[in-house]
Amino acid sequence: MKRHILPLVTLLLCTSLIPSATAQQTAADHFESGITKSKANDFTGALQAFSMAINMNPENSPSYYNRGLAKANLKDHRGAILDYDKAIDLNGKDALAYLSRGVSKSRQDDHRGALLDYSRSIELNPDDSQAYYSRGVSRSRIDQYRGALTDFSKSIELEPTNAQTYYMRAVTKQKLEDYAGSVADFTKVVDITPKRPQAYAGRGISKVELNEFSGAIIDLSKAIELSPEDGESYFYRAYAKGKLDDYKSALPDYDHAIAIKGDNYRAYYGRGFCRSKLGDQKGAVQDFNQAIDINNVNTDAKVVYNGRMTHAILDNLRNVVQDRNKINELGSERAEAYFSRGISKNKQGEPKAAIVDLNRAIELSPAYAEAYFSRGMIKSAQGDQKGAVMDCNNAIKLNPRYGEVYYVRGLIKHSLGDENGGCLDLSKAGELGYNPAYKVISDYCN
Repeated sequence: MKRHILPLVTLLLCTSLIPSATAQQTAADHFESGITKSKANDFTGALQAFSMAINMNPENSPSYYNRGLAKANLKDHRGAILDYDKAIDLNGKDALAYLSRGVSKSRQDDHRGALLDYSRSIELNPDDSQAYYSRGVSRSRIDQYRGALTDFSKSIELEPTNAQTYYMRAVTKQKLEDYAGSVADFTKVVDITPKRPQAYAGRGISKVELNEFSGAIIDLSKAIELSPEDGESYFYRAYAKGKLDDYKSALPDYDHAIAIKGDNYRAYYGRGFCRSKLGDQKGAVQDFNQAIDINNVNTDAKVVYNGRMTHAILDNLRNVVQDRNKINELGSERAEAYFSRGISKNKQGEPKAAIVDLNRAIELSPAYAEAYFSRGMIKSAQGDQKGAVMDCNNAIKLNPRYGEVYYVRGLIKHSLGDENGGCLDLSKAGELGYNPAYKVISDYCN
């Protein structure tokens, strides 16, 4: 995030201290000393100089603002925010103070607070490309990708030669699965900064998604040439080679990917697949074992409830949800019968037998959203929260307007420590008409 903080020269020279008396002149001397030291990257000295200026003239907004910048450059963002607060109190029309406070808030992962400051900065100075860029970055951090895309586009409109903004817009387009659009932006980055490996890697990955495997290999090879320790580029190049049936050439790339990142289970799977195709079944089985075992969310790892919502609270809130076991016409495959039998078994205190029936219902009718949700509810009650989230994900894919699923997934995410993701799901549940979500939002999302 190198562009998050504007060049000090630009920011510092945007404000000045106006002397009106002898004491003010002395304060002005310290202020100018702080400016000089900041330009020389002596931020500790600059901080001291601005503090002297503030002691002599505590009502001068630029002194607080520039001391905030010095603190930010010393990575004291909490202290910087306090100085920006004071600068804004003294001069509520200073767009740069809002922008810089937003930067420091984003460095503290307070992206929602940062958004408010960036938006105010844009109101005061609507032609500042940096403010749109910074707001786009914070929006992307909280998964507001469409808003981020709009901000990056506006920033590019105001500053059409900034490679970093094109890069961030390309990454955002990938998040939105606009791979063709991302290729165009990565190409612009390559044109502006031809030695940037991330641009080639990003373009190569998008080409993989577009099934342009030969072009992807060219880009990923360039990325590896510029950054030989980029394990992801080796992985995607290996994958592209495998899609072209070049299994022998893919193997060393998978080897490199695993050597760089030993828990890359996708690379083990890819290498196992290639080994199998090349006749090495023993090696393939070993790799598939690794692919299954490494970081598998379905293993019996202990779940840590590290959010404000404890396991007991999760159980109480989840259990108010009523199942949707409505009578349906029985299909020839009998999936509805397995589903209903599973619900009955669970009510009789047989959750394991219930899951067996729900598994069968899903096997027979893969688009059975209610079966996924009911299985997720049982898994959650049994403590398998990650498995429950996966089932909720599937139910939502099949029925995006299933408010109860968003509600339960939100509860689980929150209880596992993902407060932002959980509250977003609860909000969606309320939006879809599941009103109990608003009571939880009031209690746990503010």
